[in-house]
Formats: sequence, structure tokens, C-alpha cells
Amino acid sequence: MNTNRQAATMVASPRKLAIAAGVCYLVSDFPAFAAVILYTPILNNVNYIAGSGPDTSVLLGAFFELIVAFAVVGTAVTLFPIVKRQNEAVAMGYVGLRTLEAGIIAIGVVSLLTMVTLRLHLAEAGGTDTASLAVLGKSLVAFHNWTFLIGPGFTSGANTVLIAYLLYRSRLVPQFIPILGLIGGSLVFASATAVLFGLYPQYSVVPAVAALPEFAWELSLAIYLIAKGFNPSAIASGPVQTETNEMVSAA
Repeated sequence: MNTNRQAATMVASPRKLAIAAGVCYLVSDFPAFAAVILYTPILNNVNYIAGSGPDTSVLLGAFFELIVAFAVVGTAVTLFPIVKRQNEAVAMGYVGLRTLEAGIIAIGVVSLLTMVTLRLHLAEAGGTDTASLAVLGKSLVAFHNWTFLIGPGFTSGANTVLIAYLLYRSRLVPQFIPILGLIGGSLVFASATAVLFGLYPQYSVVPAVAALPEFAWELSLAIYLIAKGFNPSAIASGPVQTETNEMVSAA
């Protein structure tokens, strides 16, 4: 009887992990769009620190973006026990990059929260230099924009390629989903590189279009994992033989 219970737990565990991963992917996407909208008053107003706010929308946007950061880590934690069977080194790379992405997002949030704190303190003090405050505000916004490029840009593109590669090799989900991830992650990374070297603005049509395949990958993966879960036959077949394992066996 104990053996049967252990077997049932082993069968149920991948399904629960799949649902959790799907939910985390959804949570990592949609609050991010809300945060961008809520940040509009602080990102587009150079005199925000010297002005009258509003602070509530910025604080709510920061809250949503922190939720996104937690969900980003959640995707790594829930997928790692499954995909590590294919290649543990690549799976660890995904966890590390996903955690790095979440950390960069959190740092970007801090820069905007710093602007809110400065605005409140300076409003109480009064008699401040508006021009200097505008420069400070631009600097903090620029800091946030760079974190957005490095986190959801470079880092997200790289970790998407890693996890899509593992899912493609393992056939845990239909092949078209990881193919979307391989294309989407590569495009996002390439687009971030183009923005870094000034080929086009960070907030423009081209980066938005380049991000669509990655968004489609995350959405399709989330829906499939919640609705269907991992392919049972792929889990039962065990890990894919890696080149490293083949070399060790040959030795």
C-alpha cells in the first residue's frame, strides 16, 4: 500500500508542478503590462519629484512589478525538478538567469520608489531647485529603463532559449511551443542588443514587435501546462542522454 501511495504521489507531482508553472508564467506576464501603464506619470514627467504626484499609481505599479519578479522565480522553481532530468547544468542555468532577471526587476522598482520618497520629502521641505530635481528624476528613470533592458531584455531572452531547448529535447510539451520559445528568446536578445547600441529606441514599435513571439511562447506554454500538463510518456521515458554522459560512459 505504501508503494502505491508513493507511485501515486510521483504521478501527481509533475501535474501539480505543471499547473504551478503555468500559473506563474501567466502572473509574470499580465501584471507587467499593468505596471507599465501605472508608471506613465513617473516615466513621462521630468518634473515628477518637484510636482504633486500622483504616488498611488506608481506604488501600485511597483507592487505589480514585484509580483512579476516573484512569479519569474516561481517558473524556475516549478520547472527545474522536471527539466533537470534532461540536462541538469542547463536547467541550473535557467534557474540562475531567471533569478537574476527577478533581481534586476526588483532593483528597477527601487529606483522608482526612490523618486516617490524624494518627492514626499522635498514637498515637506519646500524651496527646492526644480532644474536639479528634473535632472535627478531623469537619472532615476534612466536607471529603471536600463534595468528593464537588461532584465526582461537580455536576461529574459537568454533564459527563454535555455528552457525552450530543454523542453524541445524532452518533448514534454508539443514541439511548436519550445520552437516559439527558441525564436522568441533569440529575437528579444537580438532586439535588446540593437537597443543597447542605439539602432532604435527602447520604447518603440520594433522592440514591441520583436517581443511578440516570446509573449506567444509564454502564453501558449502557460495554457498548455495548466490544461494538459507535461507529456506523461516523455516523463516516463527518463532523461535524454547528453553528450557529457556519452563521453563519461565511453571513458
